[in-house]
Amino acid sequence: MAGDAVTRTRFAPSPTGLLHLGHAYAALIAAREADPGRFLLRIEDLDAERCRPGYEAAIFEDLAWLGLDWPRPVMRQSERMDAYRAALRRLAPLCYPCRCRRGDIRAALSAPQEGMPPAGPDGLIYPGTCRSRSMAEAGPGDAIRLDAARAFAALGDDRLQFRETAPGAARRPCLDRDGFRTGIGDVILARRGMGSSYHLAVVVDDADQAITRVTRGADLFEATWIHVLLQRLLDLPTPEYHHHALIRDDAGKRLAKRDDARAIRHYRAAGATPQDIRRMVGL
Repeated sequence: MAGDAVTRTRFAPSPTGLLHLGHAYAALIAAREADPGRFLLRIEDLDAERCRPGYEAAIFEDLAWLGLDWPRPVMRQSERMDAYRAALRRLAPLCYPCRCRRGDIRAALSAPQEGMPPAGPDGLIYPGTCRSRSMAEAGPGDAIRLDAARAFAALGDDRLQFRETAPGAARRPCLDRDGFRTGIGDVILARRGMGSSYHLAVVVDDADQAITRVTRGADLFEATWIHVLLQRLLDLPTPEYHHHALIRDDAGKRLAKRDDARAIRHYRAAGATPQDIRRMVGL
């Protein structure tokens, strides 16, 4: 949807913890990049075991306190399993079931450098142990993986590309089939007990919400190649991407939800104003 006259963005947190300064920065960037009234909030609650209603309520409170507004009702991934299943059915000819656990994958991989197995944006790069299995063999304990080689063959194109709008963010303008295979591999499209994965759900959701510019942290730049591939396979539009800088602690480490001391509500309780938060994150 690059070039669309209307810029529509989204902020899509998971209610698995309190929002911190990094979330405030991401939400404010998304709102800044959107045209008036085109900033959306989406709740990514696929992981039912970790998501909590209290954290979701805190998301609404903290964002409203920051001065942000969005259309209601919001989209929730937990209510969209039919859409994810439909997308997975379309991709099924390019997929296979996988019974491997993380320990199995680690054991199957060679150790090229200092005992560390190769890793990509989706974690350890899968060695293809279950690639010969057919979808007819899929059982309730299996994850579903996309066969990258078959996916590129179905495209009839050896290259992926997208438009980056953040200055200096684009580390490479395109990714070819071999780069995807060796640097990303056969990604999971449906996790055990969840019916989808982040990658599949976010692609379907962005299309259904007509998102024209995806704003998110630079740490997700490489994962964008997965999303562009899925968009191509599902005949969905590819939005623009804006990979912004990350908010880090004094040691240079990226903030995580376990960093409760950086939670927005703790600053609120200490008397901070929304303007104080904006100054803290450099906006």
